[in-house]
Amino acid sequence: MGNGRTAGPEQAFDPGSKNRLTPHDRGRFAGDSLFDRVGRVVCEAGCLPRKELYEAWEVARRTRRWLRGRRVVDVAGGHGLLAHLMLLLDDQSPAAVVVDPVIPPSSATLAAALVAAWPRLAHRVTALPISIDDVRLTADDVVVSSHACGALTDRVIAAATAAGAAVAVLPCCHDAATCDPGPLRGWMDSALAIDATRAMVLRAAGYRVWTQTIPAAITPKNRLLIGLRAAGVSGSAAHGS
Repeated sequence: MGNGRTAGPEQAFDPGSKNRLTPHDRGRFAGDSLFDRVGRVVCEAGCLPRKELYEAWEVARRTRRWLRGRRVVDVAGGHGLLAHLMLLLDDQSPAAVVVDPVIPPSSATLAAALVAAWPRLAHRVTALPISIDDVRLTADDVVVSSHACGALTDRVIAAATAAGAAVAVLPCCHDAATCDPGPLRGWMDSALAIDATRAMVLRAAGYRVWTQTIPAAITPKNRLLIGLRAAGVSGSAAHGS
């Protein structure tokens, strides 16, 4: 006999959830794709919010369509998953640096799990508890940042353009008091005006610019801005010195 209760539909697996992935979720990543393989490793590590997996993956794979090779500098990188994914998607990059004033203790757990699954990552990702202002960038770098809060995105762009480095940012926390909406706020909402102005800043610095979006189901702050310094444009020329 039944128990008199009717089973409801299975709750949708929300990619934007901040719930931590655990070994219990491993079966949701059952395929042979690189994403599923990474998903299983993240679940076994048991320390990363679900949203961070999906967000880092979407940012990394879109960025790698345009920006290949280079040392990876992951700003406000937290657990460092984005840095590791950038290396997994393009082994031409020699190394990656995760830059964050506060490195989560569990980042070492995640890094160890990823290295165990992909030994070629060993000794190639370094976590530094410093700010972007303390990093020496070069034109051979690609600077990435997923959800650099508010004006931190502008500092990332400024540091990258000053060095001639490639850059990819997924901005969040658009604050018109600290971020520049330029002359566009009369035509569009403040957050969009701020990101459009950032794209124009990159163009003015001699960069080729690509604008992308990641799925809104992961985050409503889903605009990805990618820039690559055009050949023959020096940092000094781009900054008017």
